[in-house]
Parts: sequence; structure tokens; C-alpha cells
Amino acid sequence: MSIKTNLSKIQSQLPSHVTLVAVSKTKPVEDLMEAYDFGQRVFGENKIQEMADKHQQMPKDIQWHMIGNVQRNKVKYMASFVDLIHGVDSEKLLKEINKQAEKHQRTINCLLQLKIAQEDTKFGMTEATAHDLLNSDQFKNLKNIAIVGVMGMASFTDNTSQIKEEFTTLKTIFDRLKKINSKLEIISMGMSGDYPLAIDCGSTMVRVGNSIFGARNYAI
Repeated sequence: MSIKTNLSKIQSQLPSHVTLVAVSKTKPVEDLMEAYDFGQRVFGENKIQEMADKHQQMPKDIQWHMIGNVQRNKVKYMASFVDLIHGVDSEKLLKEINKQAEKHQRTINCLLQLKIAQEDTKFGMTEATAHDLLNSDQFKNLKNIAIVGVMGMASFTDNTSQIKEEFTTLKTIFDRLKKINSKLEIISMGMSGDYPLAIDCGSTMVRVGNSIFGARNYAI
């Protein structure tokens, strides 16, 4: 199937309140432009340099989302254009994003990454850490970032009940954090293999790559 056909199918399944992030990592600009020409405007990358290169080559009405782990020393390369950073998992990273955003006189939207999976390979902060961060004076002094929601990744497993439990956990944490920060709006959870379940559990943003662009070739 073509990228446009895949996109059309997925978009027809998404409720109006759910944002589709087309995960375009490792894919050539030509593939992204095919999705763009079909109306897709939100793209997710997991490497800052690759995202910066694509940003230079592509139309400027695209919203670029950084969905991978972020190294603090590379924030400066995306600070001028990134729309949303999904994987904020520490106060140190948040301070660096704020510092670089201030240099460009803009506010960068961020999601707090919560660890909901049972796998040790998955990153993220605990609910208690997120709660303390949002209540801290240090956070209130960061004027060039906006925490607009949470992000989480479920375990890589075929156990649907476990995935559902982890998604439900993130929704529950979101509801509790929203009581101390009413600006939280986004729950980013769900990927190609599980996004319908994630939406059922409360997701408002899904990150879909393979189901749009096909399998990735990591050898190139």
C-alpha cells in the first residue's frame, strides 16, 4: 500500500480529538513529502540532527516533535523550531530546554515522560518525581517552557491486558497531575501496534510510523 493509502486508513479511524504524529525517523524526505502532500503536518523524529536536516529541507508549516531520548548538549540544535518534546524525563533536561528556548525568545512545549512499562529498557520519571517537579519553585521560574501533558511507552509484549493496564496507569497519573497543573492537555501514548487500545484508554496523541511508512531499514 502507498503512504497516502495508509494515512487515509489511519486517519479515518482516529477520533477528532486525537493527534496523529507520523513517526518519520530513518525515512527519506520524499516519503515525508508524500505524507505532507496528503495533509499530514505533524512529524516525529528520534534523532535531533536528522530532524534538523529535514526541517531545513521541508515546508515550514510542519510541526516537528522530538520523540526520542534527548541529550542535553544537543537541545540547542532544535531549540529554534521544535514544536513539542515528548521525552522530558528530568529537571536538568527541562532547565536546558528552557535555557535554549530563551535564547530564541520562544516557548517550547514539553511532555513529561512517565515510566509505565515494567521493562528496565524504558525511560521515564515516577509520578512522585513529576508531582514534585510541577510543584517546585524551580519549575515556576522556567518561563520559556510549557508542560502541556505526559507521555508514556507500554511494554513490548503481546499481553494486551498488561498494555491496557499500563496505558490506564498513565491516564490515571495524568488526571492526578492535572489537578496541580490545569495546563496539561496531552496524553501521548500508543504506537503502530497498539494505538487503538491507547485511544480507548484515553490517549489524545498517537505516534505511528511503520503503519504509515512501512518497516524501517536501520542498516542505511
